[in-house]
Amino acid sequence: MIGIIGEYNPFHNGHLYHIKKVKEMFPNDIICLVLVGNFLNRGDVSVIEKYDKTLLALEYGVDLVVELPTTFAIQSADIYAYGAITVLNHLKCNYLVFGSESNNLEVLNKIADFQINNNIDISEYVKKGYNYPTSLSLAIQKKLNIKIDSPNDLLGISYVKAIKKLNSQIKPITIKRTNHYHDLETSGKISSATSIRNLINNNENIEKYVPPKTLKYIKNINLNDFYQITKYKIMTDDLTKYQDIDSNLSNLLKKHITKANNIEELINLVKCKNYTYNKIKRCLVHILCCLYKNNYKIEYIHILGFNLKGKNYLNKIKKEIKLPLITNYNKLLDYQLLTDKIYALVSNDIKITKPIYKNTTTNM
Repeated sequence: MIGIIGEYNPFHNGHLYHIKKVKEMFPNDIICLVLVGNFLNRGDVSVIEKYDKTLLALEYGVDLVVELPTTFAIQSADIYAYGAITVLNHLKCNYLVFGSESNNLEVLNKIADFQINNNIDISEYVKKGYNYPTSLSLAIQKKLNIKIDSPNDLLGISYVKAIKKLNSQIKPITIKRTNHYHDLETSGKISSATSIRNLINNNENIEKYVPPKTLKYIKNINLNDFYQITKYKIMTDDLTKYQDIDSNLSNLLKKHITKANNIEELINLVKCKNYTYNKIKRCLVHILCCLYKNNYKIEYIHILGFNLKGKNYLNKIKKEIKLPLITNYNKLLDYQLLTDKIYALVSNDIKITKPIYKNTTTNM
């Protein structure tokens, strides 16, 4: 089985290219997607509801779609990666294929080993005002004389570290990424998810950058649409019970919440060298989704969808899998049900509560 991991926010031509390349490399294998649902790693909200993303993935060549639990999906890269690799490991995955700017697995392995085996001091860079990822990149560059600072390479290192920490037999494979994840400019037919979302927010045409069937599922939705809910919780709740929020950050949020009119204004009022933009945004989603301080673990595998190949694969291996395979939506843990209901408050769109079965794919 071949594993891929994605947010599909939205599902665009770059994702289609990724699936095509995997099918070229492994034409007869099962492709399993670990899909991030409605709330995402950088504190974003998905512009496509998770069952619609599942349908698109199956439509364009994926055989099996499982969900990365929200408790891992809206965490930092290392926790996000650890959760996704844990799921793939339980599903007997053989290979993980991911996009990489450098496309140099030897270098990514070297950095992963260095991070696992060394306590890396990033304090001198943090003091200079750099955020955590940049500080880590600079510290590694100083020690190893290797510069890796592109987002997919950094996430790839987290994947490789997770594989090593789990002592997994999964073999990572990189595909050369054709654009930078955070590029704001659009060019050609493959553009970054960030630039496409900017076009969506500005009500501009994205037809050129996404497969045809993506368009009907797009919603112009973002974290600001949840601002009033978030504002109420900040004003009335004990914030320190939520993941990654200490008393200082809690005080800053409570101090500035009445001055801000939206999420962007609040983040800009609070951010400083100790609390970066991305950290604050992720913490706001922790508050919104009631992500409490806990030692979370993967307790089951939630099946979102499959085709006949995916269904047959699950039937073949289900007796070997140590975790329950959940197909009944109502058997999900309370926090997962809650996050979906919170998303539906704005999107009005949680309509499918059992796995999608689709046995035909679009001609790619």
